[in-house]
Amino acid sequence: MFDFQRKNQFDFGVVSAADDRDIEVQKLKVESRRGLYFESLRLVRDIILIIAVFVLFAVFIAQPVVVEGTSMLPQLHDGERLLVNKLVYYKIQSVDWGHLKRGDIIVFWYPKDPEKSYVKRIIALPGETVEVRSGKILIDGQELNEPYLDTEHNQSLPSFPPKKVEEHYYFVMGDNRDNSSDSRYWGLVPEKYIYGKAFFRYWKPSNVGFLEHGEYNIQEHKKADVLAESEE
Repeated sequence: MFDFQRKNQFDFGVVSAADDRDIEVQKLKVESRRGLYFESLRLVRDIILIIAVFVLFAVFIAQPVVVEGTSMLPQLHDGERLLVNKLVYYKIQSVDWGHLKRGDIIVFWYPKDPEKSYVKRIIALPGETVEVRSGKILIDGQELNEPYLDTEHNQSLPSFPPKKVEEHYYFVMGDNRDNSSDSRYWGLVPEKYIYGKAFFRYWKPSNVGFLEHGEYNIQEHKKADVLAESEE
């Protein structure tokens, strides 16, 4: 009369995986191998994307360079590593890092041998006249203030006759004027030879930081005039 064996049992009917995919019982070993396979593919994909980003960054935005020699003492030392901004190619005048200006530390192909690269500082801009007289740099007859120089590496600065900087060219010098091969000896640097300007030193650890490009008492009027003429 009474079925005590089935008192606490409930009949839910047949449970089918087709009713709800989430309740399907999986084989753990198979699923773990499948999960590892897909995760590995995702990792490879992410690595490829990261490499692509770094390649694009190096080609279009920034590039590491190594300082060789002592021509930029005391600002830069032999063996230090720098990042150079390559956006100067695009000549974005509205932002500081998008164009070249006086005081920028630039990296360029040496005009006499384009297989070599030099690191120097821009002293005179297109359209300006630069001269060295009595150990002083004159830009259009006005003495240039250079607070980044020291007396140790600038004991004697030979005179240099007035030189007009042509359009699309720059006059560059090293901060170590006593031991620098620069525009005084081999001429102006063509704009097209400049492939970046240094903005950050990431080695050696004691000197890590952004580079100072100098503050000047001479405004860049000539540069503005040249740009205005070219736009007309």
